[in-house]
Amino acid sequence: MNITLATTIYTTLIMGTLITLISSHWLLMWVGLEMSMLSIIPILMNKNNPRSTEAATKYFLTQATASMILLLSIIMTMMHSGQWAMFNTNNQIISTTLTLSLIMKLGLAPFHFWVTEVTQGTSLLSGMIMLTWQKIAPLSILIQIYPMTNQPLITTSALLSALLGGWGGLNQTQLRKILAYSSIAHMGWMMVVMNYNPSISLLNLTIYIILTISLFTTLYTNNNLTTLSLSHTWSTAPPIIIIILMNLLSLGGLPPLTGFSPKWIIINELIKNKDIITITLMTMMALLNLYFYMRLTYSTTLTLFPSTNNTKTKWYFHNNKTTMLSSPLITLSTMALPLTPLMIILN
Repeated sequence: MNITLATTIYTTLIMGTLITLISSHWLLMWVGLEMSMLSIIPILMNKNNPRSTEAATKYFLTQATASMILLLSIIMTMMHSGQWAMFNTNNQIISTTLTLSLIMKLGLAPFHFWVTEVTQGTSLLSGMIMLTWQKIAPLSILIQIYPMTNQPLITTSALLSALLGGWGGLNQTQLRKILAYSSIAHMGWMMVVMNYNPSISLLNLTIYIILTISLFTTLYTNNNLTTLSLSHTWSTAPPIIIIILMNLLSLGGLPPLTGFSPKWIIINELIKNKDIITITLMTMMALLNLYFYMRLTYSTTLTLFPSTNNTKTKWYFHNNKTTMLSSPLITLSTMALPLTPLMIILN
């Protein structure tokens, strides 16, 4: 991809999300979502092989279907109110179609099947963009219109996402699929608290993006795609694997790492609102995520492949510039738990 084409594509991607963020007009929001969707397809196909083409096609078909349903709900809203601006409505059909379209765009259960397939079929950097930047626009719409969404549908989808995001990752060996299932589970946590405090969902999204970017950049630097490659890297570069595994455990929500902070805040918020059953189920399902991250950590660090080479410390002499450049993100993704009181105050 030449520089001019890449600049055009990435500018369109950024502008599409920004248009959605700053608009209060339904049609402009929809246009922003379409700009983001169409500009990321060449990014997903950057590897130029049948697998990435298949992934981009699946992404396009799913997102186009969601956009069609969203446009239908926008037209019904305009016919119901006579205006294109956002407003609260009690119409159950509009509420349900609007919620369904945004759930599909975010990859929440039961419309989650495309997330793992698309992430696995693309490169690490393309997958990182899809799992982070592409979540911002649909979630911002949900946060703006949460009073008019179908609350039981969102809660059910959040519970299913937490369950399937944990359950689906149990038998995976591909790191991209593991991160895709983790994304589904995190989206569930963001949705479940949206009914009570949307700003906590925004905080959760921010922390999730920091954790995911940090992890993807470290994996990309060391070309780790499978759990087996992590075990091989452990023999040659233990500090890098420790960073990757700490990021994974933080993503799973293990205290005292950063990833525990949003879960702690969400648990407090739901207990404060007397929603004990929902948060109990969410916490039990979060243990599934934590279990396969812990299992991955144990299997990686306790495995030392036989070797006739006695230079086990050769990693010390390697120049890891990319890891050093991403060190602020790594620090934030593992050691920001003491900032939790400040996060609570700001929310």
